[in-house]
Amino acid sequence: MYITVIGTGYVGLVTGVCLAEKGNHVTCVDIDPKKIEQLKQGITPIYEPGLEPLLKRNIEAGRLSFVTNIVDEAHPAEIYMIATGTPSRADGSAEMRYVYAAAEAIAGHINDYAVIVDKSTVPVGTSDQVRHIIQQGLTQRGLTIQFDVVSNPEFLKEGAAIKDFMQPDRVIVGVDSLAAIQFMKELYLPFLNSEQQLLVMSAHDAELTKYAANAMLATKISFMNEVSRLCELYGADILNVRRGIASDPRIGSGFLNAGCGYGGSCFPKDVSALIHMAEQHHFDPLILKAVEERNRLQKNRLCEKVVDYFGDDLSQITVALWGLSFKPGTDDLREASSLVFIEALLERGAKVQAYDPVAMKAAHQSFPKAWFDEKRLSLMPDSYQALHLADVLVLVTEWDEFQTPDFDLMKSTMRGRLIIDGRNQYSALKLRKLGFDYVGFGSGVSP
Repeated sequence: MYITVIGTGYVGLVTGVCLAEKGNHVTCVDIDPKKIEQLKQGITPIYEPGLEPLLKRNIEAGRLSFVTNIVDEAHPAEIYMIATGTPSRADGSAEMRYVYAAAEAIAGHINDYAVIVDKSTVPVGTSDQVRHIIQQGLTQRGLTIQFDVVSNPEFLKEGAAIKDFMQPDRVIVGVDSLAAIQFMKELYLPFLNSEQQLLVMSAHDAELTKYAANAMLATKISFMNEVSRLCELYGADILNVRRGIASDPRIGSGFLNAGCGYGGSCFPKDVSALIHMAEQHHFDPLILKAVEERNRLQKNRLCEKVVDYFGDDLSQITVALWGLSFKPGTDDLREASSLVFIEALLERGAKVQAYDPVAMKAAHQSFPKAWFDEKRLSLMPDSYQALHLADVLVLVTEWDEFQTPDFDLMKSTMRGRLIIDGRNQYSALKLRKLGFDYVGFGSGVSP
């Protein structure tokens, strides 16, 4: 099939590359000429395991190309996928101008039947608005062309996006046209083990399903973080509580780890957007607001634990920080707990020495320049150099290379003996036997 993907951010690029890998001819469009030139050379602007080799292979095979304008696509597309960003506005609503601009571009370009797919995470009713924009554009051009609009939300996990796309557990298609259903089946059946994994519903159903799924996962995280505070207050151990809860098949073990909060491009943005959608209809989403507030408070717990140990004045304290990205497997710093933590530390006068396996470049570009210029924040070349004369190590992102460090080398490198484990990765008993002071989330005393 001939497919045009508008937007080469995380979703658009992964989608385009994976569709090309199955033999489709894919053109990716982005208005950023620097990014397009980089992609033409086979260089990815984001870190995602396995993405760059697929990118290069499909460019070389002639199945994948990159342009800055939709009019430059080599062949008229049968499917146009809108994968532009929908960042949060100040009021929590989704910014839709990029989606609507893509729809306007499509309306000014198509000359034959096409299926327009909303791949971006969009509020309920966006498919209707996209249909209206395209119809309006065709009318202005004096054309009568049949087209269909489909809601096809993505469920890609950063760090596992290639596997998620190539081997999805389900594909959701919101559509009201038999012709469009056939197009979507032809597109996705090569990725599925059975047709039952293709879930067909209305566009409004599909749009809301995406938000609801992310909000449910965020709810599980915030719920466990709230329970972890109860564990700390009552001397219970969140690790044992988690085992007990996870063994209930109605609940399961996923997203039940207590820690320093969730971040990334999806959960914070989608919970906020769902709250905004509810409030637009004068409905007060109490649970969603609590999820959002618990996550905000949880991110502050890291600094609170440092202050509990050293006091509020941290001007003589050096903090080693392991992990900057919001989770392992990505260089994404959006809404990361590390950002809240570093800012709180610097406000109290602390010096921070940070290391992340892949997010260092992103940190240099994202963090305020003053933090580096004033020598308050240093990005170190490896994890052990970040420990040099540090009074405390704080683990924020549970990268594999942090799981089994050389604790003897750590003791000889650090000035202090405190480890604050933001992801409950280490054994509290083991570290205390080695002479460290260990602080986790929710007690965390189990071996």
